[in-house]
Amino acid sequence: MYRILASDGIESAAAAALEKAGFEVVQQFYPPEELVEKVKEFDVLVVRSATKVRAPIIDAAVEGGRLKLIIRGGVGVDNIDVEYAESKGIKVRNTPKASSESVAELAMAHMFACSRFISVAGHTMREGKWEKKAYGKGIELCGKTLGIIGFGRIGQKLGAMAKAMGMTVIAFDIFHIPGIEEQMGIKYVEMDELFAQADFISLHTPAIDGKPLICAENIAKMKDGVVFINTSRGNNVDECALLEALNSGKVRGAGLDVFESEPTPNCDLYNHPNVSCTPHIGAATVEAQKRIGAEIVDIVTGFFN
Repeated sequence: MYRILASDGIESAAAAALEKAGFEVVQQFYPPEELVEKVKEFDVLVVRSATKVRAPIIDAAVEGGRLKLIIRGGVGVDNIDVEYAESKGIKVRNTPKASSESVAELAMAHMFACSRFISVAGHTMREGKWEKKAYGKGIELCGKTLGIIGFGRIGQKLGAMAKAMGMTVIAFDIFHIPGIEEQMGIKYVEMDELFAQADFISLHTPAIDGKPLICAENIAKMKDGVVFINTSRGNNVDECALLEALNSGKVRGAGLDVFESEPTPNCDLYNHPNVSCTPHIGAATVEAQKRIGAEIVDIVTGFFN
């Protein structure tokens, strides 16, 4: 019997489907020092974002001689040393389609929260305050320009939602999808042009090595009063530079689902009154988890059959 370790959990229907198909499913998180031994006992390792699959774990898996497949339940695979794993004969897969809708909707929710002070206004009400005047200067999304950095599945979903809200949408991506501009009515622009034109900027790129994409230099190129959203990866943003821009008013508001370190110790950032924050829940919807689970089942059964 093939054994599957779902170290960050798996949707219940998916676990049941895999067990019905003859696989043993173990749902148990192990810290790296334990996973390096436990991984030798499994044929498949399924992870989300909490488990990091680095070279020592891959080496241990090779030593054990069983592990054949690593699956990331989600879009990004930056928590897995993909090239190293595949060089050792271990295949790596992900579920790129399943969570696009959920992450795009969360990005849109943060846009609303930042434009209408939803997070901080609700918090002050729970403190017994009624600060209608303080939060009576919100802005509308309709008529504004949204710049999307990273125009893959999630970026395209968000773009469609934003256009339905009456926004003008522009996009930057290193890869241009043929026909997408005409199909969606969304224009590709250069990065600096996006910074200069956008009232809202939403980041949807994989983890970028080296200097963060959202740094002091690039923030300076943005419109005064821009609203910035990040549901991609925390290390794509220089949090110190973003906090400084929030304090100066250069950035009107920030909606953040991801952080440089998680759980984030940056209390100055998440306590800022103009920050709407969530604890990395972009794909954490009932519907997305079901889709992710179904994709995992298809990947596993297809791989072994």
